Amino acid sequence: MIGARRNRKKVLMYPRNFVTKLLDLRKIPYEHHIHPTAFTAQQVAAAERIPGTVVAKTVVIKADNKFVMAVLPAAAKVDFPALRETLRADELGLAKEAEFDGLFPDSELGAMPPFGNLYGLPVYADESLARDRAILLNAGTHQDAIRMSYRNFTLLAEPTICSFAAKRASGSS
Repeated sequence: MIGARRNRKKVLMYPRNFVTKLLDLRKIPYEHHIHPTAFTAQQVAAAERIPGTVVAKTVVIKADNKFVMAVLPAAAKVDFPALRETLRADELGLAKEAEFDGLFPDSELGAMPPFGNLYGLPVYADESLARDRAILLNAGTHQDAIRMSYRNFTLLAEPTICSFAAKRASGSS
């Protein structure tokens, strides 16, 4: 079987979901990591025992009633005024999971990879992700991740690189 199979509680990752199909087709090197269930990017970082600055989290944003993907380090939060200015949007905010549930058919809700181009969404990546040679990103489930070079991520996702990540306050999630 190709892609992912849905049942009521879980999406099972197969080695040939959208992301791995793209990586394999383009002959892009990557590592597939399996970790304990993690629902936030910071939990992924903890499970992988790596800094949150190396994990790329994907946030779905609604800008003037259109969905976009914002990709930033797990250890950061979205600076909405900065992103609003970059997008030149009148209205901007986090999309609710119920609003984008069907946008990522091969992924568990909240575990979508940062390749909006696979789903018809523009991608905006924070420039701070470039500080590390490799990044770790969601691969469609809450247990799967892909480690790849930042350079290859930008070649595949074709994001607009901009500055919209703000440091989290101490104790913030």
